[in-house]
Amino acid sequence: MRRAIASIWTRLLGVEHTVVASVEAEEGNGAEAGPWDVVIVAHARPAKRRRQRCGVCGRRCARFDNGEGRRRWRALDLGVVRAFIEADAPRVSCPEHGVVVAHVPWARHGAGHTLAFDDTVTWLATHCSKTTVVQLLRIGWRTVGGICARVWSDVEQRVDLLAGLTRVGIDEISYKRHHKYLTVVVDHDSGRLVWAAAGRDKETLRSFFDLLGPERSAKITHVSADAADWIAKVVAERCPQAVRVMDPFHVVQWATDALDTVRREVWNAERGGKGRATPGSKSLKKARWALWKRPEDLTEHQRAQLEFIAKAHPVLHRAYLLKEGLRLALKSGPDTPEALLDWVSWARRSRLEPFVKLQRAIVKHWDAITAAAEHSMSNGIVESINTKIRLITRMAFGFKDPAALIALAMLSLGGHRPHLPGRQAA
Repeated sequence: MRRAIASIWTRLLGVEHTVVASVEAEEGNGAEAGPWDVVIVAHARPAKRRRQRCGVCGRRCARFDNGEGRRRWRALDLGVVRAFIEADAPRVSCPEHGVVVAHVPWARHGAGHTLAFDDTVTWLATHCSKTTVVQLLRIGWRTVGGICARVWSDVEQRVDLLAGLTRVGIDEISYKRHHKYLTVVVDHDSGRLVWAAAGRDKETLRSFFDLLGPERSAKITHVSADAADWIAKVVAERCPQAVRVMDPFHVVQWATDALDTVRREVWNAERGGKGRATPGSKSLKKARWALWKRPEDLTEHQRAQLEFIAKAHPVLHRAYLLKEGLRLALKSGPDTPEALLDWVSWARRSRLEPFVKLQRAIVKHWDAITAAAEHSMSNGIVESINTKIRLITRMAFGFKDPAALIALAMLSLGGHRPHLPGRQAA
């Protein structure tokens, strides 16, 4: 093939350091069939300086044998027709990795798709719906997961994701039924997701600090998290110098749960233990949202419901006032410890068991709760990342391996989104 035409084909296929010897059209069959049962096959070979290199490390090595002969790699479609690169796949003998298939410049080691195809898939997966990616590129959804994992593995080898960490947020999120969880770590300063792994226990979190190393763990100054004991114990073990911060949102959530427990108790008392609805129990059921919302967000109807509760159910109204009092105490800025101490004293005298238990939990986590006000930190960034991961989880339904979900989440939220081949990074 003449040099000018060969150069055009390398640009069309999105490959570098590659010699395109010839191109032909042939009848497709099965998965390779195009709209007119035709596929384009480019017969290629690596450029001279790229031959006989280890597929893992890229070191020049002695040739071992011809391997399994010629093979094909899926390239980006040319218009509406599928395209493939076909080439020899010899094996080389690497001093470090043994006998492996030789490196080819147009694809990652062990992949069945070209670099341009992989990058396009991951870009689409981080921007589009599952159906769009599958239909546009004509591949299976599990193949998309494998490609995302492969591309993210390259990023991990190229970039130090844990460099410069000082303030981190740690949380867990459910990604599948039957109590399947991910543990995630977010950088407060950059807002990036920097690490994620399947599991939510001490060993899972220890693996993060093992990766971080003792020297960099010693540079962590703040760790925000919820009240999970497994997080607190590992943080105290691996970076005891860090200030542990507990997000006020979780404390208010505890108060809301305690309020709802009191509401259910009053509601059951209204029914007389007979298991049937009464006018009083119905009014309490409908008033749930009025009890949960902040006073400034209430509608006129909900304000009227609260006034009714204050007169008809003073115990429930006291629980509501305790919840609101805690919310205001946590927003007191520098005066938060003093305001919180007053609230704890109030809750102890309330004779409402759910709030008595709540004040014990607050006293137990006192340092972490008050540190949030002292250092002006919250877990808001982590919760925002978790919301986005939930969306990604729904989109990634069908991935066989959690590693594929983690790769898609890291590519989307880790600050290293791939860019489309042939375009400059946005």
